[in-house]
Amino acid sequence: MSAEKSTPFRQFLYPPGHPRIDDLKELDAYEYREVAKSPGTFTGGLIAGWEPLYLNEFRGITADGQIAEGLYPLTPAEPGEEAPIAEMLRAVEELFAVCSPDERAKLRYPVDAVEWQTWANPEFMQFDTGLRLEFAAEPVRQAALNLVRASLSREGFELTHAMMLINEFLGEVVGLENILGRYSYNFAVYGDPDARAPWGWQLYGHHCAVNCLVIEGRMTISPVFHGAEPNEIDDGPHAGLRSFDDRVDAGTTLMTVLSQDQRAEAVIYDEIIDPEMPEGRIHPGDERHLAGAFQDNRVIPYEGIQVGTLDAPAKKAVVDLVNTFLNILPEGPRRAKLREVEEHLNESYFCWIGGTEPGDVFYYRFQSPVLIVELDHHCGVFLDYDTPQRFHVHTLMRVPNGNDYGRAWVRQWQQ
Repeated sequence: MSAEKSTPFRQFLYPPGHPRIDDLKELDAYEYREVAKSPGTFTGGLIAGWEPLYLNEFRGITADGQIAEGLYPLTPAEPGEEAPIAEMLRAVEELFAVCSPDERAKLRYPVDAVEWQTWANPEFMQFDTGLRLEFAAEPVRQAALNLVRASLSREGFELTHAMMLINEFLGEVVGLENILGRYSYNFAVYGDPDARAPWGWQLYGHHCAVNCLVIEGRMTISPVFHGAEPNEIDDGPHAGLRSFDDRVDAGTTLMTVLSQDQRAEAVIYDEIIDPEMPEGRIHPGDERHLAGAFQDNRVIPYEGIQVGTLDAPAKKAVVDLVNTFLNILPEGPRRAKLREVEEHLNESYFCWIGGTEPGDVFYYRFQSPVLIVELDHHCGVFLDYDTPQRFHVHTLMRVPNGNDYGRAWVRQWQQ
């Protein structure tokens, strides 16, 4: 990259020889996995807090500790809302065909396996679920990505793949290609692929985690994590790639549509790191996010402004914001999920943390009985800054009240 360019993130590069980078340069993913567990370190603290949670019996995220019943009846997909199951079946069979017997055995789990809940978004491999793509042959990698491509919308695949490309770019920029790569991700298949019975797949690693399940022609994609530090590539063959502008802009647009009183109700903390926040409100890894990895049973009370109190233009701005997350779904399932969201729109809430002026950093959450989406600007991890920056973005999507991983549907199928 030429010296004349001054992309904002580059001013935060660690200096040559800094131990934050140099201490990790000789480690592969498995060696770094062991180092990351070290007690007393930042990563060791995260792992110690998260490790016990994934074994808890899955219930689902709720607003008050009680599952709202009847939200996810197991019925065949409505006409026009079908998932692309035929394409997915072809892709998964091609994946199985290029795997060795040992790889197929490692790749596959029962449809209700607890391993669904081992996904995480940091760069260290806390759980080695499924196949680690960086150690797989190129045909296996491409077959796994082809299954992702067959399942998601074009926008969904491009965003997911962009997270992997940006991860590779970050590794090149900071000199940690050994642990930050395009294929530093785990991939697993759950259940027996079938036109009607439940099955799905999981991809996860640094700044990217996608869980997809299909059943009776229906699809759910959750939990989903997409994030990037930085949120752009400014050099090399993928220069110009940027992510999350639509989600950031949708949030700021919504805030401009609200009246002054409505904004005051939506904003629960004026500063992104606010002295009024209670202890623990900012998590060392998740920061302001509440629905991140290992939070499958978390109680997240509604906060902010109730969407049912808004006028039609503001409600439209809320739906437009939600659509920037739902656009990862293929057309049929996206239509189905949007219908669900609109049915519960008046019961939903929107909250905001941080500034509302152009260029400010912020967090927001849309929360309804059937969907949670979050966006947060974060502090540095592989770049050196301790206040959130616009170029480090984390986004999350969950299906509360028991249908993350399609679990509510799977349990009905099993019964």
